[in-house]
Amino acid sequence: MLLESWLAFTAASAVLLIIPGPTVLLVVSYALGQGWRTALPMAVGVALGDFTAMTLSMLGVGALLAASATLFTMLKWIGAAYLVYLGVKLWRAAGTLEAAPRTDAVSATRMLGHAWLVTALNPKSITFFVAFLPAFLDPRADFLTQMIVFETTFLVLAFANAFGYAVVASRARRLVSNARAIGAVNKVGGGLLIGAGAATVALVGSRN
Repeated sequence: MLLESWLAFTAASAVLLIIPGPTVLLVVSYALGQGWRTALPMAVGVALGDFTAMTLSMLGVGALLAASATLFTMLKWIGAAYLVYLGVKLWRAAGTLEAAPRTDAVSATRMLGHAWLVTALNPKSITFFVAFLPAFLDPRADFLTQMIVFETTFLVLAFANAFGYAVVASRARRLVSNARAIGAVNKVGGGLLIGAGAATVALVGSRN
């Protein structure tokens, strides 16, 4: 596996994780309602959920790689285009973060389970990984090694992102509701995703 592929994957993953989605909104909702104590169980739950979705996706991608090199290459191009599409969509997104505080008292275990369910059982998660991961895989390198490296990288980033959102939401509540701040994040993130997509296109093209 090329270092450039790992760096591109890390950069794209970091940006994608920052984008507010169902998981981020859940983390922020709990943090707004119950404070910083939600950070650790929510972050662990998110990481476990991403591990579940990503493992299932990687196994499917591995089966596709073994079955057809041509289809796998097509999926790589689709993944690169998908990054650019997400970047443009994020750039044009409004600066809002709709997260109502959750004040219902629940245990850390239930919070962890809730985060896992929302992250892992969202069909979009598996679909996303199937489209996203192939763009960074090298069919000539050992698949299991790449799977371990990419999953470990993504899960560390996912944990840090969820933990960070929870802490920020509990300590700086005005920031997560500031349309200008969220809009700036969207613009920067969108630009970085478009750049990651372009870099991925270059990587895919250089291997074909």
